[in-house]
Amino acid sequence: MTPLEALRALGNETKAAEMARYHKAKRAYLGVSVPQIDTVCKEWRAGRDIDGRVALAAELWDSDIHEARIAAAKLLTQARMKPDDAVWQEICRWVPMFDAWAIADHACAAGARRLVAEPARLDQVEGWTRDGNMWVRRAALVMTLPWSKQNHPDAQDLAARERILGWAAGYVEDHNWFIQKSVGWWLRSLSKHDPERVEMFVAEHGARMKPFAAREALRNIRQQ
Repeated sequence: MTPLEALRALGNETKAAEMARYHKAKRAYLGVSVPQIDTVCKEWRAGRDIDGRVALAAELWDSDIHEARIAAAKLLTQARMKPDDAVWQEICRWVPMFDAWAIADHACAAGARRLVAEPARLDQVEGWTRDGNMWVRRAALVMTLPWSKQNHPDAQDLAARERILGWAAGYVEDHNWFIQKSVGWWLRSLSKHDPERVEMFVAEHGARMKPFAAREALRNIRQQ
C-alpha cells in the first residue's frame, strides 16, 4: 500500500465533508485526523533517509489532498536534519502555494526548524514580506515564531528578533485579517518573554493596527 493509499484507507466521508466546509479551500479532503496522520508519518520517517522523506513529501504535497499536504509537512518537521538544504528548498517550494491557514501553519512549523538550524535563511524569508501573495507575507511571521519564544536570547537572536519586528511594523497598515492576526500572534507570543518590548511596539504602531490585533498583542500582559 502506498502512502497515499494508506491515507485514503483511513478516510471518513462524513468527516471529509465537514472538513471541506470548515477549511473552505477547494481541494480533496479525506476525513483523516491529525493524530492519525502523525501515526503514519512516524512509520514513514522511520524507513526513509532525508532524501527519501523529501521525495515522499513532494509527492504528497503535489497530490493537493488536504491530509496529504499536512503529512508532507509533518514528514519534514524535525529539529535535527543534516544535511537539510533539500528540506528547506522543498518547504520554500510550497510557500507560494499556501491558500489556507491549517496547511500553511503545519508547513511553517517545518520551516521554522530549518530557520533555527540556519538563521542566515532569514535573508530569503525577508523577501517574502514584499510578496503580492498574502499567504507568503503571512508565512514570514508564522515561520519565525521561534524568535518570539526565547527567554534568554543572545545578541544574534536579539538582532533577528528586531529584524522580524521590523517586518511586523511594515504589516500594521495591511488590514487583511490574516496579516493582522499574524502580527498580533507574534507579539502575543513575545509578550510572554519580553512584555516591555511588546508594549513599546503597540505604543508606536498600535493606532494603525486593527483593534483586534492590538488587543491580541497585549492579551497576556493585561491578564497579569
